[in-house]
Amino acid sequence: MAGDVAQEPQVDVVVVGAGFAGLYLVHRMRGAGFSVRAFEAGSDVGGTWYWNRYPGARCDIPTTDYTFGFDPELEREWTWSEKYATQPEILRYLQFVADRYDLRRDITFDTRVDGAEWDESDGLWRVRTSRGEAVSCRFYVMATGCLSVPKEPDIPGAQRFSGEVYSTGRWPHEGVDFTGKRVAVVGTGSSGIQSIPLIAEQAAQVTVFQRTPNFSIPAHNGPPPAERVERLRTDREAYREAGKWSSIGVPGEPTDVMGVTAPEDVRRQRLEAAWQAGELREIYSIFADQAVNPASNEIIAEFIRDKIRVTVDDPATAEALCPTGYYFGTKRPCLDTNYYETFNLPHVRLVDLRATPITTITETGIDTAAESLEFDAIVYATGFDAMTGALVGVDITGRDGVTLKEKWADGPSTYLGLTTVGFPNFFSITGPGSPSVLSNMAVSIEQHVDWVTDCLVDLRARGMTRIEPTPVAEAGWDQYVADSAAITLYPTANSWYMGANVPGKPRVFYPFIGGVDRYRAVCDEVRERDYLGFRLSGPDGEQCSDGVVRRLQPDVERVLEAMAELGLPPLHSLPPAQLREFMAMADAGRPPGPDVAEVVDGVLPGPGGDLAYRLFRPSSPGPHPVVLYFHGGGWVIGDHASDEPLCRDLCARSDVVVVSVDYRHGPEAPYPAAVEDAWAALRWMAEHAIELGGIPDDQVVAGWSAGGNLATVVAQRARDEGGPALRGQLLLTPVTDAEMATESYRENAEGYVLTADLMRYFWDHYCDPAQRSDPTASPLRGRLEGLPPAVVVTAEFDPLRDEGVAYAEALRAAGVPVEHVAARGHTHTSLTMVDVVLSGAPVREELALRLRALFREPASV
Repeated sequence: MAGDVAQEPQVDVVVVGAGFAGLYLVHRMRGAGFSVRAFEAGSDVGGTWYWNRYPGARCDIPTTDYTFGFDPELEREWTWSEKYATQPEILRYLQFVADRYDLRRDITFDTRVDGAEWDESDGLWRVRTSRGEAVSCRFYVMATGCLSVPKEPDIPGAQRFSGEVYSTGRWPHEGVDFTGKRVAVVGTGSSGIQSIPLIAEQAAQVTVFQRTPNFSIPAHNGPPPAERVERLRTDREAYREAGKWSSIGVPGEPTDVMGVTAPEDVRRQRLEAAWQAGELREIYSIFADQAVNPASNEIIAEFIRDKIRVTVDDPATAEALCPTGYYFGTKRPCLDTNYYETFNLPHVRLVDLRATPITTITETGIDTAAESLEFDAIVYATGFDAMTGALVGVDITGRDGVTLKEKWADGPSTYLGLTTVGFPNFFSITGPGSPSVLSNMAVSIEQHVDWVTDCLVDLRARGMTRIEPTPVAEAGWDQYVADSAAITLYPTANSWYMGANVPGKPRVFYPFIGGVDRYRAVCDEVRERDYLGFRLSGPDGEQCSDGVVRRLQPDVERVLEAMAELGLPPLHSLPPAQLREFMAMADAGRPPGPDVAEVVDGVLPGPGGDLAYRLFRPSSPGPHPVVLYFHGGGWVIGDHASDEPLCRDLCARSDVVVVSVDYRHGPEAPYPAAVEDAWAALRWMAEHAIELGGIPDDQVVAGWSAGGNLATVVAQRARDEGGPALRGQLLLTPVTDAEMATESYRENAEGYVLTADLMRYFWDHYCDPAQRSDPTASPLRGRLEGLPPAVVVTAEFDPLRDEGVAYAEALRAAGVPVEHVAARGHTHTSLTMVDVVLSGAPVREELALRLRALFREPASV
């Protein structure tokens, strides 16, 4: 590769920024034997804590955790005075760290990096500073922080005001005296909520302009939590390790209490405990489902609103301060000291901009739609261009002259939030696509810096001089980040997590929401798998272990992990009777599925005796189209009620009557008993459609797995026997062939619930090998011309995937209209796990859409 016989740089590593991340980078790089130089725009260390000096500025993670954990001696030498340290104390701490490790000698202050350009021929970054200096380096690391670029107020006339103007993000270092002044505060995010009570202590008049009310809970600040201080004293290593492997970087046990199902006394106890704790960790984990279930989320939101109503004396002001229109947590909650109480003071007033928006800033004050107000000072607490502002604000130019700003024009694209394609040897600390702002930044910064340092050490040991992610790996990580957010409520809010606070900024979910612990496991795995997803090169050659580190849907992954932790015996090792008992027990604890208007049980005559069925009726006026559904279970387990959540979901989404019919199972009643029962059910349903509330000749056969096999087998027979007429067939991960020799059988043989061994077990209990080639057992081998239109669903991590794809292709080749839905990241069972695997909902919605379309097709006989 060009440039791998490379020029020597002036310095191995250039770091931009001297906050938590920059300081630790200088320390680690120096300790690893790399020459390093850092540039900092401020006059001293501190990063965001150097610039953000507004009244009340504090961290919102307890100081037992918002601190460096890499050196026990450092922890012994520094004692925090409060649970939530103020900006001056945090700045003193970072200055102490810089002095203790003699870090300033490698930092150039009062110097901005104006640009950095990748030199492909020499394999170096060429960095330009505001002082006109040019520095070449092998590796370039942005440690500029996620909340370091203040957002300029987007208010008409903002430049006209002739009085004092302040931004919480760039507060004067000498402080501000508001005594006797009329002060406007624009914004009620974190900096506004922290500063307003203190500004009100000085000012003669405070008017708060609020566009969107924020959720805030009392911080209950005081000494560092005694229980945690004691845990750190007795076993510091265990405490720090627990933080590293927790969801937000603060030790704590996850809850399994569900908000919608918990008794009222349990809810109340947990809500009050979180309120009294005054910690984000507690308020984020009241209920296990609060980030995904709107009803559970609303319980918390209304609890906080009630607290606001009790605290604020004026009912109108209280209601204006109550957050509505977005889910709790989807905008970062705040911790406060007397914020709501401040609005009870006679000289403090709230202006609700939703009711009376600002029309312009004037020379003397602010005009709203209702009045003109004069002020001596305006404080803008309008937030930051978060996550990417500092990264794209520097002119970073990668390969082929493409800038980072250009590449990220439609949203950031990264691998692990650390690297990005087209920018070799470039790293961003806590960048988009990493937990960053959703975590304890101290823990996330240390993890990132450690990973980058270990990476550079590994490169050096291998004689490699370049590292860059592959397009495949980056696209896969971007998808996983998006998938992780999509199963939560977070993307529904117009938050700075989504870039919504900056006009023109791409609307995507910027951080990785999967948790510090899961993210750390991914990063460790990438390194352990020989830098999976990276291309490494040097003078002696290159290596590339390409691939996607996480392909399963995030919630599917968690279900599989939970099942693995149970230590269950292989399902194929259980006798049929015991397997049926086990599955019945497992089904008993699942969510029931959505409400439908009516559920009716009945029986219909079958060739071997009565067959039970369960009918699900939608809430709309009938009559309705009818779906005859056959359950999954390998022809061995299950019954007419075993797939009830899926049937309810199909009924509710598609507005159809669903009739789930049982059939005889092997080994007691082997093939072709199930086929004969399914055929009898279809004929009976056609004859009794009206009394079932259905529309005659408006019928579809459907099934999951073995049930999908039966559905298409009876569709073939209906064609051959001239009816009943069918509008179509809906086949969800169907069994279509007995060969069991496809690539998906090899790829997905183990680890995804339905294993290759379990599938062989099912076939062995269902059908004699000599009979398996018959089209009524292996419908892929049958004549497919003239069949009704089909919707075929396959799952990526399913042994049956390839035979499902083959069946869809064979149907299409036979002239049958086919819609093939490929469920990315799903397993054979996950799509049926209604209200458990939330990523399955969009797939089922697509099925419902395609099912409704089938009923617009002419009936096929």
